[in-house]
Amino acid sequence: MVPCINWLQPLLALISSPLLTRGHVCPSSCSCPDHHTVDCGGRGLSRVPDSIPLNVRRLLLSNNWIPWIPSDFLVLYSDLVYLDLRNNSLSLLEEGTLSSSSRLVFLDLGSNNLTGIPSGTFLESRSLIKLRLGDNPHLRALGGGALTGLTSLRELELHGAGLTGLDVSVLEALPALRTLRLEGNPWLCSCRFAQLFVWLTENLQKLPQGKTGAGEPITEQAGAPDARTLSA
Repeated sequence: MVPCINWLQPLLALISSPLLTRGHVCPSSCSCPDHHTVDCGGRGLSRVPDSIPLNVRRLLLSNNWIPWIPSDFLVLYSDLVYLDLRNNSLSLLEEGTLSSSSRLVFLDLGSNNLTGIPSGTFLESRSLIKLRLGDNPHLRALGGGALTGLTSLRELELHGAGLTGLDVSVLEALPALRTLRLEGNPWLCSCRFAQLFVWLTENLQKLPQGKTGAGEPITEQAGAPDARTLSA
């Protein structure tokens, strides 16, 4: 698959270049305020529109009803650096969806229905600086390799999700991390949470609201609010 992608991208760019210079490159349901931006936000879309210019760098698809992204989607848009998919109906990312996203700098997947992030999803996203995964209430866990490959990531948002715990190895795989949001998750008091608490204590400068901003854990046995807070 990878060798195929390597020769397919320049071929598609060569074939489509006359079309790009003739105009009529903006999808009918979107607006294109400049040559490298396609704004399809809030258009009631149930799928990613066709005929997006191959030279797009900033693609706005927020506030629609898009349930999935084709696994080969980014193969066609190798110049894309900014992708906003906030507030859609995404429940999962197919394997390989971000396998050709090496130039992507900003990715917003917040306010969706994501249930998980497969291990290895971001292996090729080495340029990503900001990742928004907040307000995904069905996102209850992140596997150990879920964020592996994000060596340049500086800002990570995981607030308002359904996380009951978070493996510290997920955070330790982010050497450039500067800002982390974790508030609004239903944490459970457990050994895993204790390890997370230690990590948070050692990395307070990365939390905009300090340790208390991560929220209060609940007891694992009864599920009732625990009187102890993170700062206790």
